[in-house]
Amino acid sequence: MDGDALYSIGDLARRTGLTVKAIRFYSDCGIVPPTDRSPSGHRRYGIDAVARLDLVRTLRDLGVDLPTVRRVLDREVSLPEVAAAHAAALSAQIRTLRLRRAVLTAVAERGSTPEEMSLMHKLAKLSEDERHRLIQDFLSGAFGGLDAGPGFTGIMRSMTPDLPDSPTTEQVEAWVELAELSQDPDFRALMRRTAEQHAAERLPRGAAVPRRDTVSIVPEEVGPALAAGVDPLSPEADPIVTAVTARCADLVGRPDDDDLRHWLLTRLETAGDPRRERYSRLLAVINGWPAPESPAPAFDWFARALRARPAADRERNAPGGPHDGHPDQAGPTPETWYRSTSASRIATVRPSSGPEPRKASRASSDSHRS
Repeated sequence: MDGDALYSIGDLARRTGLTVKAIRFYSDCGIVPPTDRSPSGHRRYGIDAVARLDLVRTLRDLGVDLPTVRRVLDREVSLPEVAAAHAAALSAQIRTLRLRRAVLTAVAERGSTPEEMSLMHKLAKLSEDERHRLIQDFLSGAFGGLDAGPGFTGIMRSMTPDLPDSPTTEQVEAWVELAELSQDPDFRALMRRTAEQHAAERLPRGAAVPRRDTVSIVPEEVGPALAAGVDPLSPEADPIVTAVTARCADLVGRPDDDDLRHWLLTRLETAGDPRRERYSRLLAVINGWPAPESPAPAFDWFARALRARPAADRERNAPGGPHDGHPDQAGPTPETWYRSTSASRIATVRPSSGPEPRKASRASSDSHRS
């Protein structure tokens, strides 16, 4: 094209790839005004119209509105400023689309009801401040009012999700599920029990370092046995059980006896609840952390081993004990001495002559222990 020549709308359409109708529209809007008109009244455009139309098409393809396009062409605002503003707008739109996709995916996978879908949509749309308030309400319900020193501050911080400004679809889905879980009354009650149990194990007031959670000892001691395939009911498990109970007794300052073992089983029940592990996994996804290793196998192994080994049996059969070297006088087997009646309780039983053991009365149980 000649720099001094004037061109018709048809010429511009062939040059730019735009339709005649589109060029006429931009011309009527004043975005690409004609340079002149022919004697018959047809519009004529200079060479600069080509560059303007190329810029208009690019900006429109990027979603820039016509008033802003006009401001760019009239040099009322710079192109970088417009680009930055629209990049931010697109980021917000992408975030919104990810949230919608996460909700719809969850609804499809769970077969959610309309009420559940509405809740998920509400949780997905929360602002950063609203998300923070929701989680703080959950954590305050779990840890609030417990005099456990500075240790709980770090625990609460480590349990706080931080959804990125540009989250992935997986992170959005994890946030929606975690937010739902944090509002579950049963889960909130579970976390409160966990916090109360941990607070009861705290060091004396004024201690510089908070006491570690007793159940964290279990994976440390049980891990090698799990890896080696040791049966929790086998004799090879005896020293592992002894090591765990001894460390726990020393940590909380109480005797290594039946009461301690009952207490440990209660702690394992709370710590091993699958909802706690699910919260930790969702938290790791949201915060971009490595997936945590599941403590469930170690907890399950140790609970089985512990139920089969009452402290009384260990003392009776220990070196120098009354039945040392006399297996036939060792008394009831661990399986008949202890039987779990629930996930958090152990009942004492006495062997009987029949095929089924019967429960001992409280009086006979107490006299036997004494």
